[in-house]
Amino acid sequence: MPRGRATARSLTGGDPALREAYRLCRRTTRRHDPGIHALIRLMPAVLRPAGWALWAAASVLDDLADRRDVEPAERARRVEAWTEALRRDLAAGTSTDPVRHALVDTALRWRLDLSGLRGAMIGAREDTRGRSFADWAEWREWSNEGIVPWVDQVRHLFEQVGAPMTLRLERRRDYEHFVNGAQLTDLLTDLGADLAQGLLLLPHEALDARPGAEDDLRARHWSPAVAAVVGEATALARRWLTRPAMTRGMHPGAATVLDTAARLLRAQLDAVDAAGPALLTRSPAPSLAARGRVLVPAHVRSRLAWSLTPLSVPRPLTVPRPRGPVTSREDGQGPVAEATALRPPPPHTEGVRPPRIAADRMPAHVAIIMDGNGRWAEERGLPRSEGHRAGTAAAYEMVYGALEIGLRHLTLYAFSTENWKRDGEEIKTIMEGVRREVDEGPVRELDVRQRWLGRCDRLPEDVVEAIDREERRTRSRTGLILTVCLDYGGRDEVTRAAAALARAARAGDVDPDLIGEDDFARHLPHPDMPDVDLLWRTGDEQRTSNFLPWQAAYAELYFTPHCWPDVDRRDLWQAVAEYGRRRRRFGAAPLISPRRPPEDPGVG
Repeated sequence: MPRGRATARSLTGGDPALREAYRLCRRTTRRHDPGIHALIRLMPAVLRPAGWALWAAASVLDDLADRRDVEPAERARRVEAWTEALRRDLAAGTSTDPVRHALVDTALRWRLDLSGLRGAMIGAREDTRGRSFADWAEWREWSNEGIVPWVDQVRHLFEQVGAPMTLRLERRRDYEHFVNGAQLTDLLTDLGADLAQGLLLLPHEALDARPGAEDDLRARHWSPAVAAVVGEATALARRWLTRPAMTRGMHPGAATVLDTAARLLRAQLDAVDAAGPALLTRSPAPSLAARGRVLVPAHVRSRLAWSLTPLSVPRPLTVPRPRGPVTSREDGQGPVAEATALRPPPPHTEGVRPPRIAADRMPAHVAIIMDGNGRWAEERGLPRSEGHRAGTAAAYEMVYGALEIGLRHLTLYAFSTENWKRDGEEIKTIMEGVRREVDEGPVRELDVRQRWLGRCDRLPEDVVEAIDREERRTRSRTGLILTVCLDYGGRDEVTRAAAALARAARAGDVDPDLIGEDDFARHLPHPDMPDVDLLWRTGDEQRTSNFLPWQAAYAELYFTPHCWPDVDRRDLWQAVAEYGRRRRRFGAAPLISPRRPPEDPGVG
């Protein structure tokens, strides 16, 4: 097949039902969102059917959630029924519903992990009850949960075809801001339709800043306060959409798609600005001339880019049977399960059972400095690289032990900004091990959401791509949140957060005179990371080594003499038991009656 020239007909192998399913998805996408349809046309032809299927599925869920002639409980039931049917269809490899039929074909053909959409689909069900947001931070969280998983599926398609939409991890904030800008543009465009249904999705932070704006908006009365709120929201959307560095280093075809999306959205914001009072009664749209000025040159650039790119066309479709049971969450709220059931951690080799730890003595977040790999190897006459390999097994033990006792957050210090001073061969071994374990390690099959923290501009490209894939693949998992620090330095993290906060102040997003700790924390790479309760270091050293200085400001410190490769999950349990014996006062006076000592956890 000529490269990049695959069509819906050629991909479906002459299956008329499947071909018609893709055509329906194309029509649904065009009707529901002409802008998205135009962007999909900039993708290589081999990917367009998959793009139609994804956006048609998202549109169907939106329509089910937004039917205002149906009671909220019934709308929620319909969303749940559709997503539960998709779970069954994925197991069967086909569907009688045309949109799901195309989506299942796309998932199998391009090896998409649709479990990443679970959170977005749950969010669609929750949207049936209406939404209210206290501030922009809460609004952004909702926006990212609802849209990013769908966009991530498109990014995976570009990877599969051989033209990755690579996003350096340090650009993740730009990516999320861009998504927020797209969502805010859509909200402003549909403001009149939402108000007609009694919906007002702007956060109270924006409304309260202009007294009377909320009442006027709900009455659909254009007033100076309403004009100010709309103008401020439009300006904010423009700032979020202006992210030129986001596409730096991307394949030119993928970059054209994102750049064109930004241009179309800014044209839409121009239409919002021009609408004035009419914004409260109808949805504005850019003129054909404005769209043409964006799309015509974009089509020329995309055709050139794809004509020069050898693309991978999927093999003929075969329907793989799931290797294990297809399951939902135990609470019945998981609309799309993983194709293979997540397995429990393996038992300890000596049969040791985990201790029972009272909830009030369980730390929420344990951070570990995994020290002593090199010394462990040298003491045994082995190359230092062997110490790192042995240390990987110990890291798995920590994950297993954390899952068994129900720990929520575990953070591991794997490679610091200062570790680049080490021997080149040792660094190469560490990086190769990281990439291998990310792609093939046993943690992939556990209920673990994997995240990374640190700089990425100096990491090998294949390592960055691997950890980015795993972050996206596991983002909807609800068990342990495992954060691995690579090329991490605490002062570097604080400096970068301060720079981000300064940029936000310069852009007018925060008032410099009112900046507090919460404002600073929101500009850290993982603002949702809780403070460290217990910081543990192995290897007989008693210092924190520039590790999580902001998050660990009040952490209990715990030092042990043995080198990292010698620890297993029992040592984690012992560390948690020691934490439970301590009294944390955070600067307050000691209690008159100390609490009773914890029960012996029974670990050695």
